[in-house]
Amino acid sequence: MHLKVLALVLVITAVGICYYKVSRLGVPLTPDASAEVWTVEATLTFDGDGRSAKAALAIPSDPPGFTVLDESFVSSGFGLATEPEGANRIARWAARNLNGRQTLYYRVVLNEDADANRERERPVPAYPSIPEYTAPERAAVFALLENVRSRSADTASFTQELLRRFNDPTADAEVEVLRDDSARPLEQVQRLQYILAGARIPTRIAYVLPLAEGLRHGRLNPWLEVYNGEDWLAFNPINGHQGFARDVLVWHVGQRPLVRLDGASNAQVDFSATRASRDVMGLAQQRARLLNSDILDYSLLSLPIATQNTYKVLLTVPLGALVVVLLRNFVGFRTFGTFMPVLIALAFRETELIWGCILFSVLVALGLIVRFYLERLKLLLVPRLASMLTIVILLMAGVSVISHKLGMEHGLSIALFPMVILAMTIERMSIVWDENGPKDALLSGLGSLAVAALGFVVMTNPLAEYLAFVFPELLLLVLAFTLLAGRYTGYRLSELWRFRAAARAISRS
Repeated sequence: MHLKVLALVLVITAVGICYYKVSRLGVPLTPDASAEVWTVEATLTFDGDGRSAKAALAIPSDPPGFTVLDESFVSSGFGLATEPEGANRIARWAARNLNGRQTLYYRVVLNEDADANRERERPVPAYPSIPEYTAPERAAVFALLENVRSRSADTASFTQELLRRFNDPTADAEVEVLRDDSARPLEQVQRLQYILAGARIPTRIAYVLPLAEGLRHGRLNPWLEVYNGEDWLAFNPINGHQGFARDVLVWHVGQRPLVRLDGASNAQVDFSATRASRDVMGLAQQRARLLNSDILDYSLLSLPIATQNTYKVLLTVPLGALVVVLLRNFVGFRTFGTFMPVLIALAFRETELIWGCILFSVLVALGLIVRFYLERLKLLLVPRLASMLTIVILLMAGVSVISHKLGMEHGLSIALFPMVILAMTIERMSIVWDENGPKDALLSGLGSLAVAALGFVVMTNPLAEYLAFVFPELLLLVLAFTLLAGRYTGYRLSELWRFRAAARAISRS
């Protein structure tokens, strides 16, 4: 029970940390993930009148469908402060003795996030009073509202039906009375607010910036928002679609003007936007800083690049060890030692798999020949092992020189093989050869080579390398499995094959 509880704790810890990184910080689960990032810039220009001046510009505040990654201001010579004002954020600049044309810049970097800031509950509005309509307007408004109410079920469907009727080219007589086809879009939305006030539905205008690649001289468009008692619901005033589209950025809401000047004049705001693809991992680190999360600051990503590269290799070693556990304890592969296949697999990273298998086989074969000769000398254990280590090094050097002379540069990488492990492998293989015969020795040698090859495939898998480095907590899952595997006492697959005759005999009886 203790072991199972420990394994469960390890699994919960690993999954919990991994879930936080993915869901909260947006750390990608694949190494090649990328995301679209928008850079939007507002340029405010105005004329100084030779005195102190203040400029207040509305800027995005938790825009729906986007996460703010960074924002910056270019306003040399101006004092700057940002503060909330109702549902908006305001950037306030101030300076003395301003003369001539002044230019201020605001830049925001946004990451598309469909679920971000979709809940718009605040502020809670008061229910509006019914306007003082003229007699024709009153008749038209209440006739229209009554028709719309009979064809709707709630505030959302009520608004959509109203927008459909209001924008219908073949509108009813009451709509013709209320609609002005020559009005500007803002005036049309204000007209809709005027009509909805007859039903005492709170409304406001949301000013959105349609985003497009290479946008220059962009302008804000008015959208309609209605309050249904719980949330603000957005509607496109042209087609009646509910919800903000993915390609619009809510800049500010309400009756407040986009910019206010005090001591200056002739304000003009110009918008531009561009889109770029950015590495999701970089975005996750940026988002972690915005959320004041330290989990990535204390991760391997905070280490120097050279150290990171070292750990990218080291963190795959447990995966190779997991392969050894699976193949030895559950399949029944025979290997020389537990870690020899893992270390050989590490050497294969430099030699590549095919050349690594060839060089390993050549080196072990030559070492065995020399080891059989040393057997005739009747040496003690330690001197014999020391001799084998020296011989293995000499063989490695010899193979490197010969392969270099033959133009086979892959042979030079044999120097990366773990020489001590090779010496011990040759020693143990010779002992098994003497005690159990050449068949067992060759099977164990081939088993070691096969496990090393499979370990190499797993350890060099790009996804496995990425997950082990970016989500090192997942190695707790490997640890939990190996702990549980340590208690496994059942049959191995090779034993089921080995005792198949007995199994058939038992089944017949």
